[in-house]
Amino acid sequence: MKPESLSAGTMQAAQSAPAIRTAAAPLFDKILIANRGEIACRIISTARRMGIATVAVYPEADSDAHHVRLADEAVCIGAGPARESYLDMSRILDACRRTGVQAVHPGYGFLSESAEFSKRIETEGLAFIGPDHRSIAALGDKIAAKVLAAQTGGGVIAGWNAPLNSVAEAVEKVAGIGYPVMIKASAGGGGRGLRVARNEAELVEGLRSCQSEARISFGDDRVFIERLVPRARHIEVQILADAHGNCVHLWERECSIQRRHQKLIEEAPSPFLDEATRARMCEQAVALARAANYRSVGTVEFLVGEDRSFYFLEMNTRLQVEHPVTEAITGLDLVEWMIRVAAGQRLTFDQQQVARRGWALECRINADDPSRNFLPSAGRLVRYLPPAQTMEAAEPVPADGGVRVDSGMREGGTVSTFYDSMICKLIVHAADRNECIRGMREALDAFVIRGVSSNIAFHADLLANPHFQEGRFDTGFIAEHYANGFTPMARPEEQGFLMALAVAVHLRLQCRAASITGQMAGYEARVGADLAVVVRDGSGSRTVVSAWACLQDDTVHVRLDGVDYPFALAGSLRDIAVHGTLGGIPFRAQVERVGLAYQVSRNGSRLQARVMSPRAAELDATMPFRTARLQAKALLSPMAGRLMEVSVAAGQRVCAGERLAVVEAMKMENVLVANEDGVIASVMARKGENLTVDQVILQFR
Repeated sequence: MKPESLSAGTMQAAQSAPAIRTAAAPLFDKILIANRGEIACRIISTARRMGIATVAVYPEADSDAHHVRLADEAVCIGAGPARESYLDMSRILDACRRTGVQAVHPGYGFLSESAEFSKRIETEGLAFIGPDHRSIAALGDKIAAKVLAAQTGGGVIAGWNAPLNSVAEAVEKVAGIGYPVMIKASAGGGGRGLRVARNEAELVEGLRSCQSEARISFGDDRVFIERLVPRARHIEVQILADAHGNCVHLWERECSIQRRHQKLIEEAPSPFLDEATRARMCEQAVALARAANYRSVGTVEFLVGEDRSFYFLEMNTRLQVEHPVTEAITGLDLVEWMIRVAAGQRLTFDQQQVARRGWALECRINADDPSRNFLPSAGRLVRYLPPAQTMEAAEPVPADGGVRVDSGMREGGTVSTFYDSMICKLIVHAADRNECIRGMREALDAFVIRGVSSNIAFHADLLANPHFQEGRFDTGFIAEHYANGFTPMARPEEQGFLMALAVAVHLRLQCRAASITGQMAGYEARVGADLAVVVRDGSGSRTVVSAWACLQDDTVHVRLDGVDYPFALAGSLRDIAVHGTLGGIPFRAQVERVGLAYQVSRNGSRLQARVMSPRAAELDATMPFRTARLQAKALLSPMAGRLMEVSVAAGQRVCAGERLAVVEAMKMENVLVANEDGVIASVMARKGENLTVDQVILQFR
C-alpha cells in the first residue's frame, strides 16, 4: 500500500472542510481494471496520477486495444465474445492472482453491477472499487431497488415488481396495469435489455428479445414490467458515500436525449428543474443510499413528468458513462474518489462544499449510421482526429471551461462487432448552457472520423434544433424529430456558406497548382475567377450557381448569389477539418474530396458540390445521372454482426412486417422484417455465421 496523494480539486475541498479530515488509510499499489475501451483508459489516467500501477485484461479480439497499451501490465483472458472474457469471473479472478493486485475496478457494464462478482472479489481478500455486494444486491437489482425506494418514501412507477416467468404471466400482469408498458431487465443498464410494448404482440416480442439481450449483456435474463410515463424526462442524481457514514449528492444530470433507451447526450445541470424540485430529488437520492448503507459512487435515476412530479426509476451501483459532466461542474474526480473510498478513506468535504459551477455537455460518439436508422458500423478507424483538448480526465477543470475527449480508440484501431458501438465521449464545459452548446458544436465540426460511420453530424444537427436549444425535450425527442433516422443535408441557412467554402478551397488548390514550376508551355494550370458551383440531389436534380473568387493577400474573396464571403483559411490544404474566419468571425467546418466533388459540412449540414468553369458546367448538364439501384430481391445484412436466427425457410410465404432474421451486433439484437409480401427463394446464410455489411441473408422470388 502507498501513502495518499490528493488531487488539486480534492486538496482544495479538504482545506475548506475542517470537520472532515482525510483518513490515514493508505492507497493501493496495483489495481486490475475488469473492463475495456474508454472507461478502462479513463481509470488508468486517474490511477497513474495517483501513483497506482494498473493491470488490463483483454480477450484475443482486443489484443491491440488502446487500454492494453496504456496499462502497466496486461493479461489475456480468452476469446472475443464478452461471455468468454469480460463476463467470465473465473478468468478475471485468475488474472488477479497472477498479477498480485490489491483491488479491482469494474468500470461500467459487464460485471460492474454483479453482486456475485463483488462478493467473489471480496472473498479473495481484494477490494472491490465500488459498493459491496450487499448494496449491489439491494440496489443494483432494479426489482429490489424499487421495493427499497418505496420503503424510504420515494415515489415509484406502477408495475409488476417481480421476475416474469412466462409470456402468459406477462399478459396477465399487464392486463391489470394497462398499456403502454416498459419491459426491463432486472440486472440491466445502459439501455440494454429494455423494450416498450403498446399491445400484446409487442409485449410477446419484446419479452423474448429483452430476455435474450439481457442474458447476452449481463448473464441474467430476469425481466419485469412497469407502466410507461408519457412525455417523461430522465434525470439522475449522482451520489458519493464513504464507509464512515458520510454521504453527499453531486447534483443532477439531464439524460433525456435517448434513442432506443440509450443515452446520447447528457448535460449538467438539468435545464428543466427548478431549485425546489432539484433539492427534493437530491434529498431522496441521498436517503435511498443511506438506507442501503451505500458506499462509493452511485446514481439514482428518476423519471420526471411534465409537471415536475418525479418517480424513482432505478439505481446504478457503478460509475456512469456520463460521469464527466458531473466532474466538470464540481471539479471532483469520481474515479479518484471510488479508489479512495474502496481503500477506506473518508470524504474530505461535506454537502455545503460541493460547488456547482457552469454547464457541461457530453455527446456519445458512436460507430453507427444515422442515415441507415442508426445501424451499428464496424471496421478500422482510417482517420481519427479528435478536436484539441483543453480539459483532461483526472486533472482540474480550467476556470474558463474547455473540451475533453474520453476515448479508448486511436487512429488505425478497430471498432469490433463484439462490444458496444461507442468510440469516445466528447465533453464541453462553459459558463452557461448557450455557451456550452456553441462550444460543443465547434468541437463536433472539428472531429474527424473516417473508416466507420459515426453519429457526429447527427449530434451537430440535434444541437442546432431550436427545441433542444430552448430545453424543450423529453425521452421521446429523437423518436419524434428523427423517426426515419438522419441524413445530413444542407439546411437553407447553411447552403450558401457551404458552397462558398467549397469555392474558397477550390481556389486555394488552383493557386497551388498554378505555382508549380516546370509546367508544359500552353498547358499550365490557370486560376479562373469566374466559376460555377454544381450541386445534385439524390434524384439527380441539378442546381448551378455562378460564383466569382480571387485571392488577395491571405484572404479568399468569394461572391455567390450577390453575397460576399471573405475567407481567411488556416491550416494545410490536406486537412479535412478546416478553420479560419469569415469576415473576421471564427468558424470550423470539414471539407474533403469525394470523387470530383467537394463534400462540405458544418453544424450537421452537408452537401457535395463540384466547382468548375462556366463552360464545364454547361457540358456537365449533358452527362447522364445514375440513381442507386434498389435491392428488392434480397435481404441484406445492414451491419457486420452474428446471425443469431433465421426465422423462415425456402418456399415459405411471408407477409409485410413478418420476422425474417435476427442479427446481433455490439451487444444489441436487431430484428429484420419483411418490407412487403413475398416468397422466400433461398436462404444464403447460416445461423451463427459472422456477417459482413450488405451480405445476402436470403433471397426472394
